[in-house]
Parts: sequence; C-alpha cells; structure tokens
Amino acid sequence: MKGTMRALILAALFTTWNATAQYKAVNPQVSKIVSEVSQERITETLRRLEGFGTRNIFSSQDDPHRGIGAARKWIYGQFRSYSPRLEVSFDQYRLKKDTSRGSRVTSDVDLYNVVAVLPGTTDKDERVLITGHYDSINLARPAGSPPPQPGEPPIQRDPNIDAPGVTDDGSGVACVMELARVMSQYQFDKTLVFIAFAGEEEGLLGSTLYAEKARSLNQKIEAVLNNDIIGSDVAGDGRTENRRVNVFSEDPIDSPSREIARYAREISERYFPGMTVDPVFRADRFGRGGDHTPFNQEGFAAVRFSTPVENFANQHSPTDSFANTSPGYTTSVTKVNGAVAASLAWAPKSPLTTEMVERNGRKVPTLLLTRGKSRYDAALKWKQENPEPDLAGYVIMMRRSTAPYWEREIYVGNVSEYTLPGVSIDELVFGVKAIDKDGNESLTSPYVQAPREKRKIETY
Repeated sequence: MKGTMRALILAALFTTWNATAQYKAVNPQVSKIVSEVSQERITETLRRLEGFGTRNIFSSQDDPHRGIGAARKWIYGQFRSYSPRLEVSFDQYRLKKDTSRGSRVTSDVDLYNVVAVLPGTTDKDERVLITGHYDSINLARPAGSPPPQPGEPPIQRDPNIDAPGVTDDGSGVACVMELARVMSQYQFDKTLVFIAFAGEEEGLLGSTLYAEKARSLNQKIEAVLNNDIIGSDVAGDGRTENRRVNVFSEDPIDSPSREIARYAREISERYFPGMTVDPVFRADRFGRGGDHTPFNQEGFAAVRFSTPVENFANQHSPTDSFANTSPGYTTSVTKVNGAVAASLAWAPKSPLTTEMVERNGRKVPTLLLTRGKSRYDAALKWKQENPEPDLAGYVIMMRRSTAPYWEREIYVGNVSEYTLPGVSIDELVFGVKAIDKDGNESLTSPYVQAPREKRKIETY
C-alpha cells in the first residue's frame, strides 16, 4: 500500500503538479525593453565598427579614424551619449612584451576595456554584466606561404592591415552597446555593467584582468552574459539557422553558470518566443574559450551566447565583414540578452540552500535538505538575508536526476520551509527560487550535496 501511495505521489509530481499559473507573470517593463532593441541601430553600429578597418590591439592608438584607438574612443563616446546615469570609464592596463611560446603579445602595448556602469537602487552591490570584445585580428596566411605544421600558431600579419571583425566580435559589441542605450533609460534594483573587452584575440587578456580585479575587490557578480560571434546565421558548410542561439555553461550539472543557461532558456520562452535558447552543457565550443572563461576561473557565474552556425573561413580574416554578417540575427540575440539581464536585474536575490554548521571544531556548509521527521519525506528549508520589500514568495523546483532542465515548479508562498510528503530525496534534484510581485524570478538555488571528504584510515 505504501509503495502504491508513493508511486501515485511521484506520478502527480511529474504530471499534474504545476503551479505555474499561480505566480508566473510577464513584466511589461521587460517586454518593453525587448521591443525597444533596434535592428537599425545595431546595423549602424556594425557598419561603424567595420569602418575602423582594424581593431587589432597593436594597431594605431592615435589615428582618429582607423585602428583600435579610434574604435575605443568611439565606443566610449557612444556610451556617454546614451544617458547621464551611465558611469563610463576606460579600464586601462599596460601589457609587457611576452616572448614565451604561443604568446601573441609581441611588444609592449596599452590595453583598454570600455566600461559603462548603470548603478542599481536597492541591491546595487549585486552586478549583472553584459559583455563582448571589440578587438579584432587578421590571421590569414600570406599568399604562397606553406600550410601550418601541427601545433604551429597562425602567422600574425601586420596589425594595421584590414581586420574588420564584424561577426567576431563586432556583433557582441553591438549587442552590448544597444542594451546600454535601451536599458540606461530604466532604473534597476541591481547594477548593470556593460563592457567592451580588448585583447580577447591575444588570449582573453582584457577579460582576465577585469575578472581578477573584480575578485580582488570582492565584487558580487551574479551573472556574466558574454556575447561572442552572434552575427552569423550561415555556416561555412551552407547550414542556416536564424532562430536559435547556443548558450555555453561550465560543469558541473548544477553549477551557478548552468543555472544561468537554464534561466536564459525559460526567460526567452516568456519574452521572446520567436528565438530558441539552446543550452549547451559545455564550458565553450570544443577546445576553445571566450571572455566568460576568466570569470568562471575566478569563481563567478558566466555563460557564452554564440551562433550554432559559425563560418570558420571568415573568422580572423578580411572576409569577416558586414556583408557576411546578419544584423537581424544579432538583433534577435540582443533581445534575448535584454530579457535575461532585465529580469535578473529586477529579480530578488537567490535564496540560500546551505548554512554554516560547526562540526568537529570547524564550520562547514550544510545542506538545508533532509528526509523530515518521518525519514521518508523531502523537507526543504532556505534562507533569505534582507528580503526585498516586494518579495511575493518562493518556488520549489524539481527534476529527475537524469533530466537537463527543471521539470516541475510548486509555488509555496512567502515561507522559509516546505515538506513534500512521501517524496524521496534520493531520486530527485531540488531547488528553490524567489519571485517578486511583478513576476521577476531569481536564479534557482539547487540543493547540491558537497563531495564527501576522503577518509584517512590508520593502519599498523
């Protein structure tokens, strides 16, 4: 009888328990932001970035019309023109020549990230970053040169030759700039940071330095939405795709980055259903990296938005041009970014699913998930420090351990614990998220068991 009852409860969880209609809502402000993203403005930005000829970090710093210097000054000026609330600055570094194997820093050079900060109101210490890289490179081999040998780096030609870099990564920068323009007309609870990185093509230099600085300053970065190669809708083999975007996130399966990918998928379905967000459960494309990677390495949650149809022949070559870029596809991915970033920036903080407990003379994180008094239930607790005034309540999330996405949601109201009778905590993965009265949802905080410590056994 008990087994039959338990089976019925599990069946109910995955067939009928869906309290979505009780709490899910479309925030009209988020919808408005999505609608205000302009393909015309994105087109203008892509053309303007191409017009600098090259944005190689070793190209001219002083030419007013061509090269990396002219490009960064233009981006800076555009950020400044969008809103007086944007705090715009150069994040500047002096790089030394690096003669080690594989290094592309062939001489001393100044590197400038261009940063625009939109301060939040109530949770301004919490930050959401939208990023792309504005530098470009031309690695095409000179005519008549022999093919590269295995392990040989590409030949870097004159840094002042044409390297338009419109898809890689003018498209990501166009996304960053357009969202800075649109979103700076609003006020958000959390701080939004719009960044155009430099030095990505030389080894993720600008993002690495920025992430290291953010960690040293103990900044609270909730999410990094990195956009790199979001301008291609036709692959080199002829495949086309203009209604889907990949979102890469690092392991493990319930990492904070993975929760951003799941969140992006859900938010896109709600606010821009014409575009499919396709999470790829891998840190990046196979064997490659991007400007989200240094943030992952510093312990921040970061993902990469990228087209599923790259054209490798155009990358790092003179043909990465506006003619080979799709402003419409870039616009669609920008709308997805806008919905995700706005939802996060207005959402409550994520609940805590662990607490520090003293054990064997030291404090260790302990999961707030037990079998309950009966030892056969799922008893969940969570903590929320300084809850927001507009907090509506919490949602329990569930999925099978083999499922990639959350399968069921139960709105439980403004409480701090909830018990699911007869539900085994061995068979399901649980999480909890906060929601405010406007329907803005936090990232889900999963109940993730810490790895067991290795036991040392004394022998004689």
